[in-house]
Amino acid sequence: MTIKPLDGKVALVTGGAGGLARAIIAGLLDAGAQVMAADISKAGLAALREANPNAANALSTIELDISIQKACEKAVADTENAFGKIDILINNGALGMGLIRDDHFTNLVGIEEIRPELWDQMFRVNVNGAWYLTRAVVPGMKARKFGRIINVTTSMFTMLRGRFHPYGPSKAALESMSAGHAQEFEADGITVNVVVPGGPADTAMVPEASGLKRADLIPPSAMCGPILWLCSEAGSGVTGNRYVAAEWKAGRSVDENRKSAEAPAGWPQLAQAPVWPGGKPAE
Repeated sequence: MTIKPLDGKVALVTGGAGGLARAIIAGLLDAGAQVMAADISKAGLAALREANPNAANALSTIELDISIQKACEKAVADTENAFGKIDILINNGALGMGLIRDDHFTNLVGIEEIRPELWDQMFRVNVNGAWYLTRAVVPGMKARKFGRIINVTTSMFTMLRGRFHPYGPSKAALESMSAGHAQEFEADGITVNVVVPGGPADTAMVPEASGLKRADLIPPSAMCGPILWLCSEAGSGVTGNRYVAAEWKAGRSVDENRKSAEAPAGWPQLAQAPVWPGGKPAE
């Protein structure tokens, strides 16, 4: 029997009914992992199960609003009860600018349109949800001295783009959290990395009103290359990086792909010379 790279591994994937996650989940299943797909959409999860009829024993689904801390804790407990553990957490679930209006690509959003409760909602989902789940899975990962956490952020361009709030700032917060967690968990055998499509992807977050041609968008399946490598034993010790999936090409070696797709997560070059008593803070 052929051994697959993720045989015996269990993954929890949020935003499981969305375009990126459906491709990621298909890749994880094909690599031998068992997957718990979490999403707020009951209908979307049903469609995911229907799309993977041969994965009944390896794929489970759970309805989850990741903005609710207790619900995240329960989802982690339910996944551990179903599969015995969680080796991989992929924080993919997020709200996009379509929450405000569909033509946000061609008619950028001003601050007057962003209600305070909408700002809060996007941060609860895009940042808090990932933190709640990370906090809940880390104890088990520490106990086993193995864990893979992958956070899906966005391009630096989108993070810093004017009139693309609150999405850009929320993903920048997730990026900085990823860099900090990579340092915090490294000694425990837990890696934390960021994977981004690299530009607009062919998902519902890029609506028809964007004016972009679907054929020009990044296919969601591009996410699988770096994610599957990071989640495997080959990715051990690789932490604190971001990977641009569109630059990870099939047919190239891992070293070649790392050279073109890999960079440090966050902005470490800006953190080298703090004005600090004694020179630098303690590590």
